[in-house]
Amino acid sequence: MPTPLPTPTLETARLRLRPFRPEDADALFTLMSDPVVLRYWDAPPWRDRERAPAFVRACERVAENGSGARLVVERRSDGSFVGWCALTQYDAGYRSAVITYVLRQDAWGQGLATEAGSALLGWAFATLDLNRVQGEADTRNPASRRVLEKLGFVHEGTLREDCVVDGEVSDTWVLGLLRRDREATPARPRG
Repeated sequence: MPTPLPTPTLETARLRLRPFRPEDADALFTLMSDPVVLRYWDAPPWRDRERAPAFVRACERVAENGSGARLVVERRSDGSFVGWCALTQYDAGYRSAVITYVLRQDAWGQGLATEAGSALLGWAFATLDLNRVQGEADTRNPASRRVLEKLGFVHEGTLREDCVVDGEVSDTWVLGLLRRDREATPARPRG
């Protein structure tokens, strides 16, 4: 059985990244049921409120089974829920993982995804001895690609018509970040 991952609490100039708690379910449902926020997600917006507490419980299982860490992103100034980010599909043998992030609309364009992503990547490379992290973005979402590029990710290719959500077909950019690239040019988050 894989070793459980220590789910960290990380702090940046403006943000706190911490493990999910049951009381996060309402804010999580509001985020994940927003059709604008999930416009380029690989699944439709949530309609069932029970998905939120189930997701929170699944976050604990992800850490317990050693496959990653999912963290709430909140503002340090007032503790408000901004969104979440995750490192998933962790494979100790390949020393690889996948990064994901989703933020509320009112948090877009402020550098918060980059700030959160940089903190998560710093923890991941230091703690998990990673060699590679992969990020993906829908080709209709250049803002998400820019976040990954600010974090040092390099475009590696495009998966054509790899996703169909609510009958809409889309392509996905695949970007990768190698340990040697991060060490050569670490991301400089705002804040």
